[in-house]
Amino acid sequence: MKLHVNSLTKQALVCFILFATIQLGYAQLALNKVETKVAIIAFDVETIDYGTIVQNSDGIRTISFTNTGDAPLIITEVTSSCGCTVPSYSKTPILPNKTGEITVKYKTSKVGAFHKTITVLSNATEAAKKISIKGEVVQ
Repeated sequence: MKLHVNSLTKQALVCFILFATIQLGYAQLALNKVETKVAIIAFDVETIDYGTIVQNSDGIRTISFTNTGDAPLIITEVTSSCGCTVPSYSKTPILPNKTGEITVKYKTSKVGAFHKTITVLSNATEAAKKISIKGEVVQ
């Protein structure tokens, strides 16, 4: 009789372990199905080309971008490679499939060719995006 009870206990333990393993497998499948939403920033252009611009003229240009992701896009900072280029941007989140703008003002007081960059920092999949700025200031 003792042998029979011991055998039943082992069988019950094996069944419990098997059941627990199956349940753990289902839990892992459920966790793997959780979708992660991301913001994706897509610029209309990746270079702001001023072309030839007259000295001391208006150096303001605007570039557009779209959030092609499925989570709100938040731009945290826009920096420039020098003080002669001043970027400004909206601090409000850009919803999925909506557009936003970044305005760049290049100081056109110095004559000559220029090549600068601005860096856009955000929560997008590409967290730091560089935009080139080029042109030539003439008298």
